[in-house]
Amino acid sequence: MADHVQVVTTTDSEESAAELARGVVEARLGACVQVVPIRSFYVWDGAAQDDPEWQLQIKSSNGRLNALIEHLRTNHGYDVPEIIVTPIVGGNPDYLTWVDEQTTPASP
Repeated sequence: MADHVQVVTTTDSEESAAELARGVVEARLGACVQVVPIRSFYVWDGAAQDDPEWQLQIKSSNGRLNALIEHLRTNHGYDVPEIIVTPIVGGNPDYLTWVDEQTTPASP
């Protein structure tokens, strides 16, 4: 697995997206969270859906991945939240170093 990951999830409101994003950054589980409005088509409970959503793109270190996933599952408003992990196989070394610094838990 790569040293860095991008984790994607979606929410049903801009407010819940902002709350999740703040929680992730404050807990040092993600260095940066970008929130993007999107439109999702899917089937839920047997019915086709067409809904506005807000996508969170979270940049993190692989070492914080399990804690990040648990945080999202615990704090997400959906019964079955989308949580997709993509390895980051390259990028600006200075940026990736910053991601490491931001996702290192603070010393007590």
